[in-house]
Amino acid sequence: MRKISPILIAVLGIIVGALAVTTFNTYRLKKHYYNVQFGDWRKLNLILDQIGKNYVDTIDNEKVSEAAIVAALAALDPHSVYMPPVEFSEAETDLAGKFDGIGIQFNVPNDTATVIEVIPGGPSEKVGLQQGDRILKVDEKVIAGVGFPQDSMVRRMKGPAGSKVKITVGRGKENIVFDITRGKIPVHCVDAAFMANDTTGYIKLSKFSKNTFSEVNIAAMKLLGQGMKKLILDLRDNSGGYFDQALLLSDMFLEKGDEIVYMQGLHRAKDEYKADGKGILKNVALSVLINESSASSSEIFAGAIQDNDRGTIIGRRSFGKGLVQEPLYFSDGSGVRLTVARFYTPSGRCIQKPYSDDYRYDIYKRYSAGEMYDADSIKVDTSAVYKTVGGRVVYGGGGIIPDIFVPIDTTRASDFYIACNKKATQMRFSSAMFDQHKSVISGIEDFDELNRALDRMDIPAKFREYALRVDGIPCSAQEWKDTEEYMLPQLRALIGRYSKLGDNAFYKMYLGVDTTIKKAIESE
Repeated sequence: MRKISPILIAVLGIIVGALAVTTFNTYRLKKHYYNVQFGDWRKLNLILDQIGKNYVDTIDNEKVSEAAIVAALAALDPHSVYMPPVEFSEAETDLAGKFDGIGIQFNVPNDTATVIEVIPGGPSEKVGLQQGDRILKVDEKVIAGVGFPQDSMVRRMKGPAGSKVKITVGRGKENIVFDITRGKIPVHCVDAAFMANDTTGYIKLSKFSKNTFSEVNIAAMKLLGQGMKKLILDLRDNSGGYFDQALLLSDMFLEKGDEIVYMQGLHRAKDEYKADGKGILKNVALSVLINESSASSSEIFAGAIQDNDRGTIIGRRSFGKGLVQEPLYFSDGSGVRLTVARFYTPSGRCIQKPYSDDYRYDIYKRYSAGEMYDADSIKVDTSAVYKTVGGRVVYGGGGIIPDIFVPIDTTRASDFYIACNKKATQMRFSSAMFDQHKSVISGIEDFDELNRALDRMDIPAKFREYALRVDGIPCSAQEWKDTEEYMLPQLRALIGRYSKLGDNAFYKMYLGVDTTIKKAIESE
């Protein structure tokens, strides 16, 4: 054989090496083109498919899928959301009008759950739980005095109807164990209903659940029987709920043919809703209380009343959530709430406030802009002018702007009051007072009797002593003088809540210092 030149060998080596590198780069940089358009969903499906086929490690499909869903919905609006099974179930239960549990209401002063109310006819009442009982353990889990989260307490006590739970309570110096079979517990949306004076009724509505219309109807009938000529309907901090209940509630006050609301969206034709004129409160004067936490169905109702000139809206600008959301249910128990349209008041105002990058901080922005303290600072879209049926001018821009503005009152925030609030001194004092006077308070079901009992307790002196002894908060005579007008009704209300009057006592005793309710009583 002929001898191969070293130079030729070198050249061949270079060529082979270059071919190898080219082949590797061709493999590494090979481009796969797929025909996709931004108007369809094929790109997302292709990405997920390629991840499943080619990703270097084992994939948690559930985690990746849920992250993709959350990210996709986040690009739409702040209220189109995905909810995992537990969260979705809890959201549905909250508005369903009932849940499975043991049937108590409690608060947590001194890091210990204290029973405020035992629901009549519920599982806890049947076995003998009482107001004032301290819940020490749920089954074998100690929950008292260990910083146990309140929402975790609720989850441990809840459970399917028919299942059993063991509750250990402290009552006086004795610990008592109760074996409770959980049952169906009604969830009430009317927190309080009573006569504020001889002719004015008051109803506090906390949510729009499946039972809202029936509960308000029962409360209203009772108040009408007691001589009600005017109603104060308190929707402050009511974040909404079922749309049909907002329609039914509006219908109680409006004449036949009065428009309540309409909805419209890109894929939803305009859909109008009108009153049938059969409501039992058409002739009752009406004041509606709202604030920055009144949203959704609360705003539908307030907008209908305002645009029909049916009543007076009092308070501060509402939240501004006017989106029609349809639930999508999945077989694993999860779900999506998807925005499909917007709500508009009868005059044409869009209830939904504009989206922004800091949308979730809108309430903080209202504080910093001075809107909570001064009506002139309310953000009004003067280019969006509308008129009520009576010709009054109302403005768009999101939310319902009240007819009578009531600012947050900061004049009563003394150093002593602020210090007590930080340590929840009032809550723990009311629990301690109930312990001392349980035999008297727990049996009271009359407002006058409750007031007489509270008068005998010397609450001002005992509270000042308790604040100093337990929380180290001193209070001079002048500080108490500056604080008493606001603090004393709060203390009486918290103690009164342990009576059979429950939340009716709490809200009624607050009437005298609630500036929004005072405005409503004074207004014509």
